[in-house]
Amino acid sequence: MRLFIAEKPSLGRAIADVLKKPLKKQEGYIESASGDVVTWCIGHLLEQEEPDAYDPAYKAWKLEHLPIVPMQWKLRPRKGGRTQLSVISKLLKRADIIVNAGDPDREGQLLVDEVLDYLKLSTQRKKDVRRLLISDLNPSAVSQALGRMRSNQEFVPLAVSALARSRADWLYGINLTRACTLLGRKVGFNGLLSIGRVQTPILGLVARRDSEIENFQPKPYFEVFASLLTAKGETFKAKWIPSEACQNWMDEDGRVLDRRLAQNVVDRITGKQGTVKRVEDKRGKEAPPLPYSLSALQIDAARQLRMDAKAVLDSCQRLYEQKLITYPRSDCRYLPEEHFSQAPEVLATIRHNVFSLGKAVDQALPDRKTSAWNDKKVGAHHAIIPTSLRTDLERLSELDRKLYGLIARQYVAQFYPDHTFSKRVVDIQIEKGLFRAGSRQTMEEGWKVLISPGKSHQRSVDDENNEEGTFLPELAKGDVLDCPEAELKEKMTQPPKPFNDATLLSAMTGIARFVQDRDIRKILRETDGLGTEATRASIIELLFKRQFLERKGRGIHATATGRALISALPERVTTPDMTARWEASLNDIVERKGSYGAFMSGLDQELRTLLRQTMNDGLPSVAGLPAPSNPPFKRKGRGKNTGSRRKKRSPA
Repeated sequence: MRLFIAEKPSLGRAIADVLKKPLKKQEGYIESASGDVVTWCIGHLLEQEEPDAYDPAYKAWKLEHLPIVPMQWKLRPRKGGRTQLSVISKLLKRADIIVNAGDPDREGQLLVDEVLDYLKLSTQRKKDVRRLLISDLNPSAVSQALGRMRSNQEFVPLAVSALARSRADWLYGINLTRACTLLGRKVGFNGLLSIGRVQTPILGLVARRDSEIENFQPKPYFEVFASLLTAKGETFKAKWIPSEACQNWMDEDGRVLDRRLAQNVVDRITGKQGTVKRVEDKRGKEAPPLPYSLSALQIDAARQLRMDAKAVLDSCQRLYEQKLITYPRSDCRYLPEEHFSQAPEVLATIRHNVFSLGKAVDQALPDRKTSAWNDKKVGAHHAIIPTSLRTDLERLSELDRKLYGLIARQYVAQFYPDHTFSKRVVDIQIEKGLFRAGSRQTMEEGWKVLISPGKSHQRSVDDENNEEGTFLPELAKGDVLDCPEAELKEKMTQPPKPFNDATLLSAMTGIARFVQDRDIRKILRETDGLGTEATRASIIELLFKRQFLERKGRGIHATATGRALISALPERVTTPDMTARWEASLNDIVERKGSYGAFMSGLDQELRTLLRQTMNDGLPSVAGLPAPSNPPFKRKGRGKNTGSRRKKRSPA
């Protein structure tokens, strides 16, 4: 018989539904009429052992124990997982063919593979394991996936990469968390100071933003606008572009800080004539935004629905388990080309399920194939889109309905024309000074009638050049224009805005822009950013739970404890640079360019260096701070000075 081992019961039921009927539901598995059996893991059935499993002395938290580095790694069943492990163990003995049906990602690969290792499946039998990749729980999609099973051996590097990340997170989190907590206790802070390779840089990002806002000193800057008159009596404004000779009176953002300089320009050009030096007319187009990855969906949902990252992930999981959307923990925004043939059916389903999108679907062009369909950019999973399952959305919660509508609208947009526009930029020289005006006019709204309804059809390109809706007149190089008047505008520099749910997620996915080192920035651009699609929500949630972050209105801020911790730690711990190097190495393992041994060896050396530096510096900045009101750390428990029991993933 074939034994399918799914990641969750919902996936197991979806696989069983396409097998030969009738089905027999047993305790922990489902058996089909053909003898094939489907079982499941209920997520991770195994977790990393606690340090005291390697040495009972580690029950007590002591600095002299660090670093704790297992020589032979151990896993243990999660609470409540032993029964299901026993079920799988018995079924493995009966199976002729074993199929890994974990979710189609790095963690899903490891989740099933580690169960097979733990249950001591023989090396020969492991070589024969098959891999089933399912991104859509609807019967037709599952049946197609069953016909495309591959050898599980192809995905060994994926599992090794996930294993390396898991163990590295344990080493990093366990050792630095114990070190910081004990150092904090030495100066009177009786709380858990948890450290993670992702959570701590996120906290650092927020803490530094808060500090920038608090220490911001507003300063005035000045802009000059020339009012210009054509020979035909048409008027428009052009903005002064300071030359390199003005650099001594400008800030790093190119803003003029000297009023006298700006006023001098106003006085020089008022009542004078200018000459058109350049006219550039361009036609442009914007393709529809790609379908959603999880992060892109979380960002849009935060902006439009005010949902936090965890709420979006939880809602997506419910929609997925009800077979209404495809696999939600996707980091991909593209679709398989073969999926294009299903577009009419999916569009019809959206029309049925979302009344408000009925007209939009009717006006869509189902034969239009955008760049979203691209096999070369689809990995183990594709973008999040609606399935072809018709249902009554009224039975869903309001937020689930709204999120489904957001996903559906993004999909419908793929079948709308490009947004097209005309853009005109004009450079004018007045008294040897350069002035620039720009405008943009919509030619065809295209997909923007769906995504951005109500926006103006015409708008200025350059900030405050011209009135909203004004398109620059027809001009030619050499035209002479009058400048009857000029205007000096005084503005104040503005502090950066506090992070909110949308901007923090956006910062995590686009973390490269916060990094100065070019090489690190390049790595981060090529990876998924800080954290993964599946972990970002839980890491942000953890920072709130540990009371390192707090909300003030819609803003997200670091607490006093969070800021004190960041100021005390080595800079490498609080920035994304190190995790960028990790991700590059982990991706090299997936692509067979790197090895587990090299990655772990490098990590061991770096960990020891960080521990030495942290212990030498201490944590004086947390002295006098109150511990969290509901501390997750207790000094008494399973032995002296124990920490709370960790789940499989130590703080990431």
